Formats: sequence, C-alpha cells, structure tokens
Amino acid sequence: MKLSKLYVPAAILIILLVESLWSEVHLPRIFSDHMVLQRNHGIPVWGWANPGEQVTVRLSGQETTVTAEEDGTWDIALDAMEAGGPHQMTVEGSNVVIFDDVMVGEVWICSGQSNMEWPLSLVNNAEEEMAGADYPNIRLFQVYNRIGVKPEADLPDGAWAVCTPMTVPGFSAIGYLFGREIHQTQNVPVGLISMNWGGTDIETWISPAAIRTHPDFKNSGDETEQLSVEQMLVKADSVYKAWLESLRTKDRGMEAGDPVWADPHLNVGEWPVMSLPCLWEADGLPGLDGVVWFRTTFELTDSEAETDIFLSLGPIDDSDETFVNGKKVGEMWEKYNVPRKYTIPSKVLQSGPNTLVVRVEDYTGGGGLWGKPEQLFIRTSSEKRSLAGEWRYQVGYGNEMKRPAQPGPNSYPSLLFNGMVHPIIPYAMQGVIWYQGENNAGRAYQYRVLFPLMIRDWREQWNEDFPFLFVQLANYMAPSDTPAGSDWAELREAQLMALDEKNTAMAVTIDIGEAGDIHPRNKQDVGHRLALAARKIVYGEDVVYSGPVYESMKTKKDAVQIQFKHAGSGLAVKDRYGYLKGFTIAGQDSVFHWAKAEITGKDNVRVWHPDIKMPISVRYGWAANPHDVNLYNKEGLPASPFRTDDWKGLTEGSK
Repeated sequence: MKLSKLYVPAAILIILLVESLWSEVHLPRIFSDHMVLQRNHGIPVWGWANPGEQVTVRLSGQETTVTAEEDGTWDIALDAMEAGGPHQMTVEGSNVVIFDDVMVGEVWICSGQSNMEWPLSLVNNAEEEMAGADYPNIRLFQVYNRIGVKPEADLPDGAWAVCTPMTVPGFSAIGYLFGREIHQTQNVPVGLISMNWGGTDIETWISPAAIRTHPDFKNSGDETEQLSVEQMLVKADSVYKAWLESLRTKDRGMEAGDPVWADPHLNVGEWPVMSLPCLWEADGLPGLDGVVWFRTTFELTDSEAETDIFLSLGPIDDSDETFVNGKKVGEMWEKYNVPRKYTIPSKVLQSGPNTLVVRVEDYTGGGGLWGKPEQLFIRTSSEKRSLAGEWRYQVGYGNEMKRPAQPGPNSYPSLLFNGMVHPIIPYAMQGVIWYQGENNAGRAYQYRVLFPLMIRDWREQWNEDFPFLFVQLANYMAPSDTPAGSDWAELREAQLMALDEKNTAMAVTIDIGEAGDIHPRNKQDVGHRLALAARKIVYGEDVVYSGPVYESMKTKKDAVQIQFKHAGSGLAVKDRYGYLKGFTIAGQDSVFHWAKAEITGKDNVRVWHPDIKMPISVRYGWAANPHDVNLYNKEGLPASPFRTDDWKGLTEGSK
C-alpha cells in the first residue's frame, strides 16, 4: 500500500503563524474570484476587521452591514439566490475587497485519502479527459495539505480556478468527473472543493470535541493541543534528512557521492532483467524498500544527437535521479504520483547507443517506474520511440534500515480537521463525496463507530444534515483461492453499515479495482456512480443509483434464499455463461465453502452447496480482492459484498 508521504516540507510551518487583528477587512481564502456560492441556501460570509469596524457586504442587489466583534471577527448571512452569474461581491470597511466572476450553483466537498486525491492526469484516458475539460462554469478549489494542533481560522493559500485543460490535471479525478456529470445533468455552475491527504486515518478528519467522545480516543484532544509542532517538525526534519543521506552513503551504486553505477562503461551483463513499467514488488523484488538502479540504452542518428530530446518516464515511486551517458538530466523527490518529463540536452548525447540510468529511491509501499507503457519513451527531432520493455536493474541498498517515523496527519487525531476542514466552515455547500478507509482496514470494527461519528460531526459543524456520499473500497491485492477472513471485507462491511445514517449513499467499486495497485485508474465509473447517487437523493431524478444490497435471508431445506434491495429492474449476472460467482456458504461447523448460486427472481438469489445440508450463513465477495464477483442489477451497478452472520471478525477489538 502506498502510504502518505509524512515528510512535512518547511512550508507547512506556516500553520505556526500567530493570528493577529487585521488592520483592514479581510476574508478567508475560500472566498476569491471565480468562487461558486451554494444556490437556494443562505450564504454565510465572514472575516476579520478592526474591532468595532462597520463591514458591508453587497451581492446582486443585496446589502448587509455588520459590526466587527472585539476580537475583530465578523459574519453575516446573505439571502439564498438562484443559480446563475457571473456576479460581483464587494466587502467594504476601511478598505474595499472585490470578488469578480462569482457564480451561484452547486458546491460539493471532495474529501478522503489518496484515491480521492488521485489526479485526473493519471486516470484511464487521461489525455482525452484533460483535453476535454473546458468547462468555464465548473470551478475548482484545492485545499493543500496542512496539519493543525488547534482548529485553524484560515488556510495559508488557495484560490478558486476556472476549470480548463490547464487547471484540471492535478485536481481530484473523482471530484472532477463527479462534478462534470452534476454540471451536465443539472445545467448549473458547480464548485468543487478538493480536500484530501493520501494515507490518512479517519480519526485525523474528526474534530477534537467529537473524537473525545470515542472511548479509544478520549484523551487524544488534550495530547494534540499540547504539541509543539515547530519543535516536532524541526527535530523530525533533521532525523529524516540524516536517513535520506544514509541511502546515498550506503548505496552500493554510489562512491563518495559519485554515482558510479551511472557510468555508461560499467559492465552490467550480470544484472538481472525487469520488464518496465511495473512496481518492482510484482517482478522480483517483493517487499523491498530502498534503492534500485535501472539501465537501458537507446540509439540516435547523427542528426538526432545534435538537438535536445524529450524523455518521459511516467510516474516513479518515490524519488529518482536520471542520468544519460553519465550526466544527470533530471531528478524529482518524493513525488510518487507525478510523471517524470525531462529534457536531455544535446551536449550529453551522442550518435549511436546512449545509456539511460534511473536511480530510484522507494521509502514505503510499492516502488519503481510504475506508469503505463505509453508513458515510457523518448521523442527525438524525427520520431517518438518507446522505452517500455526489458531493462537491467540492480539493488543498491534495501531493507537494511527502515525509514524513521515522521510526524504527519496520522500522528494524532484531528490534525487534518484542524488544519484543512475547520478553515472553510461554514462555507455553504450541497454535500460531501468521500473516499477513505484503506488506512483503517486493520481496525474495521472500530471504523463502524468512527465513520458515522465523522459524518455526524461534520454535519454538526456545518449545522446541516447535508448529503454524504461515499465510496466503498475497491478490490485489491492477490485473490484468495480459499474462503477466509479479511480485514478489507470487514472495512467494506463497516462502510455498508454507515448507510444507516440518514441522507447517505454508497458507490460500490468492488468490480473496478486492481490486484497490484491500490489506486485503480478507472475513476470514471467511481465519479459516475457517486453522481448517480446525487442525481437521485439530492436532485430527485428517476434513476437507479445503487447496486443490489443484502436485505434478508431465509433457509429453505438445504439452501439459503437471499433477498436484495436496490435490485433496480432486476438482478443480473455479468458473465457470458450466466453463472453467479463469489458466494460462499457455511454450515454448523462455521467452515465456509465456495457455493453455487442462481438468480430465482427479480430480487432473490438461491445459494447452496451439495455437501452442506443445514446451511446457516452466506457471504458474498468476502475477501480483499473477490475478483470473480459478478452479481449486478440490470442497470449495470454491482452488488455490495456482505455476510449474513455476525461471527467474530479479524479486526474485532483492534485499536
């Protein structure tokens, strides 16, 4: 699993700035040119001014005046407006602040960990998606990564951007794809607030007051508020830099800081071969964290070697230094999801064979050049040539010393609520789409309480029972040959249970994951399934928005009859032979066996096993990667994994 990069750059120290009274009218960063305000909803506007200063807000014929409090804060609520624009908002006190190109429409928060964070530039058909992202009435606001030991009043940076092929590549893919469908089907402006951090636990997204109500975290708020983040970060930065340096000093490919394995004359005939691109864990280096060197050659004609050429390596997990003919031509550090694009100057090139060497550092999870084959190429003055295929490789340093623990969003609960969520409350919005849970899979039973707690907490913070739409975890890891317990299955069950919270919906993605990658590239179906839920429960469209969900069971002789809700116009098998897969069944010995199953009605499935005469439990898709599940409704939405029993799970009692 790719965990969060917990090294905190120096810029994050901005959270330590002490708040002071503003000498003039000032609003939070969430207010800027190009913003979208929520339609048909009172519009909160707030900020700071001199104590006692009169502040007047004007928008589309409305004018409201308020007096700043003794601490310099002020807030007002404008009347609800219909969708439209552009408008101009002015805020006047001793100075005047003007916001232009303000739209009124639908505002959605897009939040969670790395799968919600995953950028549009790395999805299936990314080039086509980015090129077509010309939607001036979709607006994007990125909340950048930031922790806070106490609830912060504002963000250090950020501004609304008009959605264009230039602004959308780094934005949340799911957020954009969801918002695009809302924009197209509702014909209104859409504002998307992307607020994510990869590899984060759910408790870091919950407010200090709320997390204290959970018995496992009752003292966590006090601990967090007593932190000295500045001292913590400075100390950790020193330890981390020393560890990074050790990778170079202990790397067999380096001698006194000299990259000797980048020497084009080095004999690498005995080096093993790996087919790139791939994560090296899947091709000969399982579990390796450390440094690996990769080498290949490419041929140039005399004329091609006389001009600069373009090198594309795709994304590299985590860091790289890239050499051509022994000369460094590019490097990037701790950007596991950013494609490497380097220019190779003509002065380092030569006609004939040229040696390309990539030194890769991986700190946790998967490692290597892991993009798509079409991302691995050179472009010369005359043509584009693929570099995908067999490369030589050698491990320079691995696993002898693990990366030191770093402070970050998971160090203590509430750090991301304080630093990223609180600064935008109470900005008016329609609802939230959420994709998170991978990090809590080992504590799935605890997640049964924490996830609904977070939903209720955010609603209390906004004083709104807004729609909360979330993604159930996709299939991941190697499929299992035998029925067994699974923490990922238990986490999906916890997510399914969260549907008991009012005004919620879940997008099932059990059919679009990837065994070897926790970040499946098919974000289009995820965005569409979330949008279907919004179109039904928020906008009242007559659409089927959910796949089949387990409702009840009855034992009939030697078989179990399962009834589903959300069957749409009927259950269906997504299999050319029409056989249902993914079901297991257990008798009184509680031992599960692969089961036979058939659809017996619009919303019923019969499950049995010839050797089990008294079945008492059925499970479906109960694995980290139930790769063969194929129960859908006729509208093409997959059934959620489930179990009919409540037997003790793997994560019960885990904290």
